[in-house]
Amino acid sequence: MFQKTDLQELKNILSTPKRISIVSHRNPDGDAMGSSLGLLHTLKQLNHEVTFVSPNEFPEFLGWLPKANEVITFERDTEIAKKALTEAELIFTLDFNAFHRTGEKMGAFLATLDIPIALIDHHELPDDYAKYQFSDTSYGSTCQMIYDFINALGYNSLINKDVATCIYTGILTDSGGFRFPKTTPETHKCVAELIERGVNNSEVYNLLYDNSTYNRLQLLGRALQNLKIVPEHNASYITLTQAELDEFNFQKGDTEGIVNYGLTIKDVFVTAIFIENKEEGIVKISFRSQGNYDVNKFARKYFNGGGHINAAGGKSFSSLEETVNQFIANLANLNQL
Repeated sequence: MFQKTDLQELKNILSTPKRISIVSHRNPDGDAMGSSLGLLHTLKQLNHEVTFVSPNEFPEFLGWLPKANEVITFERDTEIAKKALTEAELIFTLDFNAFHRTGEKMGAFLATLDIPIALIDHHELPDDYAKYQFSDTSYGSTCQMIYDFINALGYNSLINKDVATCIYTGILTDSGGFRFPKTTPETHKCVAELIERGVNNSEVYNLLYDNSTYNRLQLLGRALQNLKIVPEHNASYITLTQAELDEFNFQKGDTEGIVNYGLTIKDVFVTAIFIENKEEGIVKISFRSQGNYDVNKFARKYFNGGGHINAAGGKSFSSLEETVNQFIANLANLNQL
């Protein structure tokens, strides 16, 4: 994954203070936020001037992460964000591998920059935009890649409590609480060291998962009421309309993790959640699967998306009903992809 020549060149670049920007994907999750802030804390200890530019607002339940209050939001503070990116001497793009994952406007702006970019990501089929590309789909999270990247550069001593907490958060969330298949012995060794560096694992879990609002739990209840099974294809799906989101005062992050409930049903190996977004004119989709059911290829072929074999996302410009019907109609093709 880490080419020695690229590592040495990056270490030479980082040997003296630089202006560095870190960019995550749109709608950042725990892995995007954790990897970006973990790297930010590391680079600041080397006296770099570091900014983290998120395409849009991150979920409130991640707001406790160290330095989360300093994140620049491209869609809210566009000119400040553009200035930071334009003046950067090096840009890291983390947890995504195609500019369009940052949104149409930010993606187009990134494409105009003539600045060295280092890509660190674990998704399939990276675009060819980065001078330094660390892409490895065997990892379960970008945060674990950041941990290995820091060590490969020889900066292990810089993994303090703040760095460790950020990295731990991304590993915990992207591994589904250490239960997904890409959770390896190396993952647990990494986590053990992070806890040794000061991570309060119980507190992190509580902040992530035991911090819901009443409305969020009510929305979860409605989602479970809407859960449907497609037994002939060992599949399930959940729908949430814009009206239902509005009814429970939806906030960013409120639907995080709901899709996974569809896989807890006996003999269900593929699931999806369809979330209507009237403002953007789309239906946002998340897919999950078990075993060899490749929802990455499924999302790419039918729903303008992609991701991993067992976890992917997509979107549809059709109505919610039409999108669900398209999903059901194409389930028969899933095993042929």
